[in-house]
Amino acid sequence: MRHVIVGGDAAGMTAAGRIRGAAPDDEVVVFEVGRFTSYSACGIPFVIGGKVAGGVEALIARPPDEHRARGIDVRMNHEVTAVDTAKGEVEYLDHHAGTTSRLGYDRLLLATGGEPIRPDLPGIGLPMIHGVQTLEDAERLVGLAAEACRRVVVVGGGYIGLEMAEAYIERGCSATIVEQDAQPLGLFDADFGQRAADAMTAKGIDVRSKVEVKGFEPGKVVTSDGDLEADLVVLGIGVRPRSVLARDAGIELGAAGAIHVDDHQATTTAGVWSAGDCAESHHLLTGRPVHIALGTYANRHGRVAGVNMAGGDARSPGVLGTAVTKLCALELALTGLTEGKAVDAGFDAMAVTIESTTHAGYLPDAAPMTVRLTVERGSGRLLGGQIVGGPGAAKRIDIVATAITAGMTVAEVADLDLAYAPPFSSVWDPVAQAAIEAIKAV
Repeated sequence: MRHVIVGGDAAGMTAAGRIRGAAPDDEVVVFEVGRFTSYSACGIPFVIGGKVAGGVEALIARPPDEHRARGIDVRMNHEVTAVDTAKGEVEYLDHHAGTTSRLGYDRLLLATGGEPIRPDLPGIGLPMIHGVQTLEDAERLVGLAAEACRRVVVVGGGYIGLEMAEAYIERGCSATIVEQDAQPLGLFDADFGQRAADAMTAKGIDVRSKVEVKGFEPGKVVTSDGDLEADLVVLGIGVRPRSVLARDAGIELGAAGAIHVDDHQATTTAGVWSAGDCAESHHLLTGRPVHIALGTYANRHGRVAGVNMAGGDARSPGVLGTAVTKLCALELALTGLTEGKAVDAGFDAMAVTIESTTHAGYLPDAAPMTVRLTVERGSGRLLGGQIVGGPGAAKRIDIVATAITAGMTVAEVADLDLAYAPPFSSVWDPVAQAAIEAIKAV
């Protein structure tokens, strides 16, 4: 059996490892268009900010030779340009040799990842404009920072965009964030997003909300709020699935143009699976297909795909969109549904908010934190959570995500046996405090 995998990062190499372990006599071939395998793109802002000893290379978990030592045929700088599902073949370009060839497969995994959204605006092709997705991107961005690109404009106020703005401030550059919505981090409720904007402003970052980018000119970003001088423009608008290869092969696409898959990561085309940022997921609460590009999902879905391609039976249970970020001294996290999204999904939902501290308030380093829970009226079922606060606040979102996955009510969350000691929490953990308030309201 020959397994061909297109894409050598989180999803692709996780699947390759699972196949190799479960089917040691099978052939596993991985095509990767870039120069790196198994790396952490999430670490790029921290490299830019100078927080990572060893630079870009430190983000590589396993280089190609390590995978090859396990019997995986990893072909770097090889780009798959077409898939013929009728013949069971892929066409690929060897960028080293400049030659095009074809290779047959018995089972195929498309793990082509995502790509930064590039708005169709005048000047979008200028060399000063860069996305943040690959280690090649990181190398270019580090090099540009070293070349005195001091005026940085970040277009879009998502997680990566905000982290990149902070990274350049720490490098001694100026940074401006341009966000067309009322506040950055639009996945959060407005007041949580405003807390993020306030933290960035306090750091010295110029946050321009309700401002639309009209186009780009050399050394300039043209906006509805006037022109902004820029040596470097970073696209932080978000990521879209890199699914053109699948589309051109006639493989069905789904949510947001991502490759449609079932809970086994199988596409509707026989012998073809997909995983990672190019594939859709299914929301655990709504049951609807969604596209959420997160490294956690890429690794989990790669594992499921690999197990099933090797003849096993693994399932993806669904996702909640659990995410966490740190901006300056502020931590933010969310999981599940906000009240607005829960109502839109058909739930009779409400939200409860409490103010607390990261640990016992009488300790001098206790920081404020806010917890908001989304709850189904009547049943009290937990549907979502948002947390914002100082150091030690955000990882409590894992309690909420676990409780939602288990189908728990807020009454059950209030009774959880959570750890307590003054340096870690108040005697009632803030998540439990919020659950108690929710019990009164539902």
